[in-house]
Amino acid sequence: MEDAQIVQLYFERSEQAIEETKNKYENYCYQIAYHILYNREDSQECVNDTYLNAWNAIPPFRPVRLSTYLGKITRNLALHIYEKRHRQKRGGGQTELVYDELSEVLSSTEGNPEQHIELEFLTQCINAYLKTIPPLNRMAFVGRYWAFESIESIAAHLGISQSKTKSILFRTRNGLREYLAKEEIIV
Repeated sequence: MEDAQIVQLYFERSEQAIEETKNKYENYCYQIAYHILYNREDSQECVNDTYLNAWNAIPPFRPVRLSTYLGKITRNLALHIYEKRHRQKRGGGQTELVYDELSEVLSSTEGNPEQHIELEFLTQCINAYLKTIPPLNRMAFVGRYWAFESIESIAAHLGISQSKTKSILFRTRNGLREYLAKEEIIV
């Protein structure tokens, strides 16, 4: 079923919308959650909560790309669970590594509303930068820093070596740093 038809089912408040969403996007959402949490039960809970959040938000919201919308919901839910779990204990997964890698390029923006406005502008600049780089580099960057995939997973998905993946990510982070400096963004 096409995304527009699924969204229309949400607008009609048909429970079939959730079933069609599950049929089409369950694996996609599960992979996003699992790359953050590395726990089957928590990841499945995120996916189920994604369906509930989509049900509650559509309508009135009409997503342009259903896959991206669901992925964002899943990612935010998984990050919330991750933060909650790691307040209690420190431990494994790729999330800490990803934050460490990006910390040299980006600073934290927690806090006041002014910082949230800056975060929105920063997001726009990062998206503009990503449009300037080759698709392979973009897929590696988004896989690592948006979906929290491991180096091994990205390399396998892109059909390249792990060392090449690391090199691409390193060069892309450096390119992002230079791009942000040209835009006079201090991070």
